[in-house]
Amino acid sequence: MHSALVLNASYEPLSVVSSRRATCLVLAQKAEVLEDDGIVLRSESFNIVQPSVIRLRYMVKVPYVGRSSMSRRGIFARDEHRCQYCGGHADSIDHVFPRSRGGPHTWENVAAACTPCNRTKRDRTPEEAGMELVRPCRVPRSTSWIVVSVSSMPDTWRPYLSMAS
Repeated sequence: MHSALVLNASYEPLSVVSSRRATCLVLAQKAEVLEDDGIVLRSESFNIVQPSVIRLRYMVKVPYVGRSSMSRRGIFARDEHRCQYCGGHADSIDHVFPRSRGGPHTWENVAAACTPCNRTKRDRTPEEAGMELVRPCRVPRSTSWIVVSVSSMPDTWRPYLSMAS
């Protein structure tokens, strides 16, 4: 099933919906197509391209700016599946300041790590283990929920997501 990125009237990313739902919004004249998949949907009386990115014709008020919920998948996406200690392929997560010593389970304290680095570090801080983070752990950008919500992000979405950050 194909997905479509929904943008507010101000080009702010709002959600990801099915292409069918996006097509219904376009047909109801509630949205306009900015990018399409190249697939033509046909009916008896007209043809329409399957949308990939749509923009609502009216402004939708977003009640709050939410943070991305923390998950393994989210951490791997943020760290690009790379170990934050050696740069190799990550297959586990590590608490920079160990939980056994009171470290929180937050975006700023969790990093992707490979098993050998995770075993080497154990329940020590990186300084105590003689290790250094490749980059600091941060809360992901506000649009990172999109990367986590879809299995693969089409290239047509990238320009609209870079405008939002």
